[in-house]
Amino acid sequence: MVYLPDTLELTINLSDEQFFQLCQNNRDLRFERTSEGDLIIMSPTGGNTGRRNIKLSTQLELWSSQMKLGVAFDSNTGFKMPNGANRSPDASWIKRERWEGLTSEEQDKFVPLCPDFVLELPSPSDSLKMVQAKVREYMENGARLGWLIDPQNKVVEIYRPNQDVEIIQSPKTLSGEDVLPGFTLDLSEII
Repeated sequence: MVYLPDTLELTINLSDEQFFQLCQNNRDLRFERTSEGDLIIMSPTGGNTGRRNIKLSTQLELWSSQMKLGVAFDSNTGFKMPNGANRSPDASWIKRERWEGLTSEEQDKFVPLCPDFVLELPSPSDSLKMVQAKVREYMENGARLGWLIDPQNKVVEIYRPNQDVEIIQSPKTLSGEDVLPGFTLDLSEII
C-alpha cells in the first residue's frame, strides 16, 4: 500500500487538452496546475470542511439565483487563469456578461478566465501559506474580491485589488461589497 501526502505536486508536461482529459478520467481526484505546469493532486476534504463548504456555496448560489447578476460555481469547477494556471476555488462567481461572452465549448471545459469573486476554505491539513498564495494569484489574474476563511483560527482574510489584505477576527457576516451587491455571507456555522 502506498501512502501519499494530502497534497502532491508533480512536474508533468501536459497540454491543456491532456490536462482536461486527465481530470475527466479521474473524477474522484481533484487536480490543479500551477502557471509553471506543476500538477497538484489533492485529496478529498474531511467531513467538517465539506460541511462548511456546502453551507458557503449554498448561500452564494441562492443569492446568485435571486439576483441574476452572474453565475456561481462550486469547488469542482476548473478555471484556466490568464497566467496559465488551472485552479479550482472552493466557491466562485462570475459576472453574467463575462460568462455569456464565452462560447458553449469554453463553458463546458475549464473556464478560460479568472472569476470575479473567489472563496477559499482551507482544510486542517492545508498549508495556510499555500492557500494565501493561491488567493493572491487569483487577485493578480483579475479577481475583484477574495475571501480566505480560516475556521481553525477563526479569521477571515479579505483580498481586494491593489490593497493590503484585511484581516478580521471572528466575524459573524461578510459583505459582498460592490462585487456581489446585496450579498451577506452568514458565518455563524462556519467560524
